[in-house]
Amino acid sequence: MKLLTRYLIYNNLFLLCSILLIGTGIYLLTDLFDRLDQFLDAGVNGSIILWYYLVKTPLIISQILPAVFLIACIVQLSLMTKSREITALQAGGVSPAVFVRFILVYGLVWALAQLAFSQALGVQGDRLAGRIWKEDVRGKEVGEVELTGLWFTDGSEVVHLGLAYPETGKGKDFLAYRLTDNGTNLERIVRAESFTITQGSWVLHNVVIIAPEHFSYERVPEMSIVLHQDLSAFTAIDPGANLASLPVWRLGESIRSLEASGSNVEGLRTALHAKLAYAASLIAMGLLALAVVLWTANIYAAVGVGLLVTFLFFAVNMIFNTMGEKGLIAPVVAGWFADAAFVGLGLAAIFYKTRKPRSGA
Repeated sequence: MKLLTRYLIYNNLFLLCSILLIGTGIYLLTDLFDRLDQFLDAGVNGSIILWYYLVKTPLIISQILPAVFLIACIVQLSLMTKSREITALQAGGVSPAVFVRFILVYGLVWALAQLAFSQALGVQGDRLAGRIWKEDVRGKEVGEVELTGLWFTDGSEVVHLGLAYPETGKGKDFLAYRLTDNGTNLERIVRAESFTITQGSWVLHNVVIIAPEHFSYERVPEMSIVLHQDLSAFTAIDPGANLASLPVWRLGESIRSLEASGSNVEGLRTALHAKLAYAASLIAMGLLALAVVLWTANIYAAVGVGLLVTFLFFAVNMIFNTMGEKGLIAPVVAGWFADAAFVGLGLAAIFYKTRKPRSGA
């Protein structure tokens, strides 16, 4: 490892850890003051509050790390500019490409670390913090998963479940459309008030069978229908939960399982790409930090511009993620657009400020 690389890493690690500690502390204090009344009303003791924030800290760190990385790089490069270190390095033949290459590699390392940290400790800690909040603070029991509005295909049947409890194999508002073998005509429609799954057989209760071809219908108190779909596949996600709370490997499994059943997985695909892109955003933040410092050497102005850029990045990222979850754009575009746009913006700004002026005629 070159001397310059070691110097840059050591300085950045010191600033990064310092700013991360301050940022995490501010986040925790803000959240504590926001929830303090609820903790006091619930009568929980200090050890539970401490444990709640302890297990929640890994997720907080992974969430604020991109912004912290940006500020740490801006402060580091601004201090090097103020002390004429950048000028000395340039006079010694060190080109701006060296700093760009360092940020790309160093940012990639931190991106991988952020992804691993957030998907391991972050997800588990957030899940445990949610359980503590729900049971100890809100006084609620963690019940079984309740799924609503499910669609899936099973052979020639297109099925919609209004309400389902996968753990007990029961549900309400069953609706199935049976298509002909060629898939072009509707053979029958089956509606049921409720259903029970027993050993792979679906028993429907209070059933109405509609035959569109003959314009007729029939009511029966009970009937059985053979469906091979396992509802446990849908418990991979909690419809009431934030998709970003799922680890990437669970998202991958859920996508494959639900896609095989014919379900819409655009939201899950967007969430998967968004999680990967969020980790990779550290590279974009590093390049933007270098671009900002090249444009203004004033550390206060640079930090201010950096915070503004961070706000714009997360705003663009949120807008495109929302569009992807609603199916308006492709999930890969929704997840990676902000990264690609701001990496391009950073590289363009760096190139413009470091380009060699053309010699006069």
